[in-house]
Amino acid sequence: MKIAIINGPNLNLLGTREVSTYGQTNFETYFSDLKKMFPAVEFEYYQSNVEGELINKLHQVGFSFDGIILNAGGYTHTSVALADAVAAIQTPVIEVHISNIFAREDFRHVSFLGAKCKGSISGFGLKSYELAVKSFLD
Repeated sequence: MKIAIINGPNLNLLGTREVSTYGQTNFETYFSDLKKMFPAVEFEYYQSNVEGELINKLHQVGFSFDGIILNAGGYTHTSVALADAVAAIQTPVIEVHISNIFAREDFRHVSFLGAKCKGSISGFGLKSYELAVKSFLD
């Protein structure tokens, strides 16, 4: 099984940014742990702070992978273009958030992506990614 994890803006700062919300672990460390948890899965990881690059990556992997885990960060609440990209590809996408977006500012309660995704996982810290992988394996 091939799963792409695509992270959006500011997620390159995990481990140092707002640790009370996002924790102290950087994503590269967590990604290494995730690969050990699921040795039968072939993972690809990509992060960008640029909306168009995220769209390009979705187009690139969206017809050849078995699943995509997408944490679009702040673009979740603003990007019709990312939602359109998710709708345009064949690979199922699971929207993931580290924090509980519904326990935060009102504008974070709206996701342009959610309706285009297979499902959404929010509020379980980095474990949200693990839960998404498990959903693809079931």
